[in-house]
Amino acid sequence: MRLATYLFICVDLSLALFEAPALFPLPFVATALAEVICLAAFSARLVHFAKVTAQMVFWKDTKNICIMVTIVVTLIDLIVYGSLEAFHVHSVRWTRALRPVFLINFPESRQIRRAFRSLRNTLPDILYVFLLFLFSVLMFSLMALKLFGDRGLKTAEGAPYFTNILEIAFELYVLVTTANNPDVMMPAYNFNWWYSLYFITYIIINTYIFMSVFLAVVYNNYRKHLKNEIRKLAYLKRHKMIEAFDILKVKVGTEFVVKEATWKQLAKAVAPDISSSHLELLLRISDEGQQGFVDKTNFLRLADLLNIQVVTVNLRRHPLEAWVPRVYQCSLSLLVQRVVRHRAFVWAYDVIILINAIFIALDEKHPFISYAEWLFLALYIVEILLKLYTYEPRAYFGRKQFWNWFDTLIIIAALVATVANATVQSARKYNSRQILDIVLILRILRLLRVIISIERFRVIVTTLINIGPTMLTFGGLVFVVYYAFAVIGMEMFHGKIQFFDPNSTSPDALVCGNPALKGSAFARDRYCKNNFNDLASSFVVLMELTVVNQWHVLAGGFALVTHQAAKLYFILFHIVVVILIVNIFIAFILEAFFVAYSLGKSEIETAIEKKIQELGVGIQEEDVEDWKLIRNTGARDSAFSGSDGDHRIKASEGLYFRIASKKYRTVDALLQRMFESEIASSDEGPSLEEILNFSPSDIYPKNPNFENSA
Repeated sequence: MRLATYLFICVDLSLALFEAPALFPLPFVATALAEVICLAAFSARLVHFAKVTAQMVFWKDTKNICIMVTIVVTLIDLIVYGSLEAFHVHSVRWTRALRPVFLINFPESRQIRRAFRSLRNTLPDILYVFLLFLFSVLMFSLMALKLFGDRGLKTAEGAPYFTNILEIAFELYVLVTTANNPDVMMPAYNFNWWYSLYFITYIIINTYIFMSVFLAVVYNNYRKHLKNEIRKLAYLKRHKMIEAFDILKVKVGTEFVVKEATWKQLAKAVAPDISSSHLELLLRISDEGQQGFVDKTNFLRLADLLNIQVVTVNLRRHPLEAWVPRVYQCSLSLLVQRVVRHRAFVWAYDVIILINAIFIALDEKHPFISYAEWLFLALYIVEILLKLYTYEPRAYFGRKQFWNWFDTLIIIAALVATVANATVQSARKYNSRQILDIVLILRILRLLRVIISIERFRVIVTTLINIGPTMLTFGGLVFVVYYAFAVIGMEMFHGKIQFFDPNSTSPDALVCGNPALKGSAFARDRYCKNNFNDLASSFVVLMELTVVNQWHVLAGGFALVTHQAAKLYFILFHIVVVILIVNIFIAFILEAFFVAYSLGKSEIETAIEKKIQELGVGIQEEDVEDWKLIRNTGARDSAFSGSDGDHRIKASEGLYFRIASKKYRTVDALLQRMFESEIASSDEGPSLEEILNFSPSDIYPKNPNFENSA
């Protein structure tokens, strides 16, 4: 059902590529039929929700109301638009901008909804700062009108300088983004040096102070609302675990507990792929006294225990050690292995990579450079062979050894491409430019191997990979906003600006097909391809507006071909995307990066590690000869038994455990990690009904650690 829902959402959103103005035009009947099918699928999904959800809950859920309203208004818009088209009357498909509502409001998209809620909850806090910022811009606009309006100054294009209050306000707003600096200042600066102080003061106050305050307010309030939301989720989880305990509990002596067999059955049902050895390890942590049952406190930790990635490790012997032990263990072989494992071996190849980088930058056609490339390839192949000789091959190419796979594939691909390029060049009848391009790209990618060698580089890259899901969440948020603005932009500006081939001799090519652009910076800079004539072009324009540089030229061009009020569209986009969403994105990435980069192990992770060491089956990643580790969570499915001596015998046979590197299976897990330390383990929180009804800004006196103000 989830896959089908996303499929219909993708089809519905992609219809903008085929509707006028279209990248791939299709008849209205075809696109309308596809949209009706999508709406029918969304309606069926909604009926499905209604069947499995209590009526009171279903009708109180804002998501369901939004989906129903959007389906109804879209059908009405389709009927009205189709009827007018039948009589050749042009109208606007205004509901196309509402299509992202389906992406946001289905339950599968809760991360995007969370980002939107954070945006919505942050708006009241940022509103007062924004109003103060606008007041400052208007004050400086009035100053500029009085200072420069009667001086008779002209811009570089010959237009009157700062004589219209609305134009002044727009130019100063653009100056906040630094896009028109120093152009907007030059007429006044050329007239009198002292006038530069006006612009310097304006930039200090509005660009550096107000924009920094925007980020600070957004970050602080976003973190506050996010923290309250995660606290709600944490309390909900705790209540659900208490409910589960109350269902499964039995009375032993004076306290209620869950029997060991029941606990195992539950854990197996929740995590069916868990190995028996891993399950036995978690049971040893939960049943500390080996009494055959789990108390309430330890039972409530089950969800968190299952969320910690514990890696079962097998120590494997090298195949050559088994096949030819005398040869592999001889003095010369051991010397080779020691050299390969030594840090100096890594440093030597770092130097080779840097020398290779210098050769890549030199002239490829020189014979010496060409022959040197074969030498570098040979050295890299020797390195891989030496590592495979020293380290256990299955561990070297394990599932988690991304950099080893990357390194080997790059070298093999470069070797194949270089051989192909040499073969094609020797034939002298084929154009080998494309193959040569591939060769050059692969050579440059080899430089990424430096990241493997420098520990802090690896930490940063690994952290970025770990917070990847959080960045994808905001990618969805940005896509939704882009889509809505793109559809609105296409309705407002399509056909107003045309792109001509660079070799075109048509006079219209100089003005992008619209005489209103004659002499404008838009036409002079050849921005004709920056238009809203289809969805793809619209997204490119919006990306350019997000980057900010020259956005005022784009806004001015579209204002010339329509109306000066069109600039409000571009100002609104800047406020929503650059000031709000980008700042919230920065706030979230900062928070997630701090957690993933610097946070120590949680209390539960520490408990797991302690128990692993007590059982004598613990191993640290750095304590094992690098590539003799292989992740094999199901290879040994035998449980612990017997005394501590038996555990150590089990360890000596090759079965060990360790905590995996700090990775999060879901965004929720990362968010919980951000603020879990601020909720006491004994705090069950308010009642379930209170939790479900409190707003993101609510605060509870029983947990004073949560901040409630910016």
